[in-house]
Amino acid sequence: MTPLRPRRPCPECGQPSARDTYPFCSKRCKDVDLNRWLSGAYILPGREEEPGSEDGEQG
Repeated sequence: MTPLRPRRPCPECGQPSARDTYPFCSKRCKDVDLNRWLSGAYILPGREEEPGSEDGEQG
C-alpha cells in the first residue's frame, strides 16, 4: 500500500508525522498547536488601514 501523503516531520517536535494526526506526530502536538492559535501566539499579518477609512469609505 502506498502512503497517501509523504511523511514529514512534526512541526512541533520534529518526530515523524502520524496518519491520524497529520501533519503532527501525536494528539498532544496537535493540541499544543491549536492552543497557540487560540491564545493568539500565531498572528497573520494584515494590511494597515489608511487614516480616516474606519467605515470602509473611500475618498
